[in-house]
Amino acid sequence: MIGLIQRVKEARVEVDHQIVGQINQGILVFLGVEKSDTDAQAIELARRIAGYRIFSDSDDKMNLDVKDIGGKILVVSQFTLAADTQKGRRPSFSSASSPASAQRLYHVFCDALRAHEVAVATGQFAADMQVYLVNDGPVTFYLTAKT
Repeated sequence: MIGLIQRVKEARVEVDHQIVGQINQGILVFLGVEKSDTDAQAIELARRIAGYRIFSDSDDKMNLDVKDIGGKILVVSQFTLAADTQKGRRPSFSSASSPASAQRLYHVFCDALRAHEVAVATGQFAADMQVYLVNDGPVTFYLTAKT
């Protein structure tokens, strides 16, 4: 399971010109689900992201997590993160999870974030989404959860 996270000042997701998810300061998570991913991986990745210290303290050091700053997390399903880009000029999606399995694990992940007492907003799974964000820093990290 892959989480591309960005520290944001604000972010929102629109579907058909309607806002479906929106946060102010916090973390935007693009979530990629692969065939081999499990509930345990979704729960572990959520734990890591909820406690990941990417916000600055009073000494301008990255020592605070999203809960420490009273921030929120916006989760957007991102099928293309599971692409194999090692060969050729076109990505292969053979390692990506099926839509049904990916959607289930997406919900497991979001529920696991909420279990860490983090406010969570979401995009709309498998929709054509437009994502708007103000990256703070910029700060972006690529996290994985493997078993």
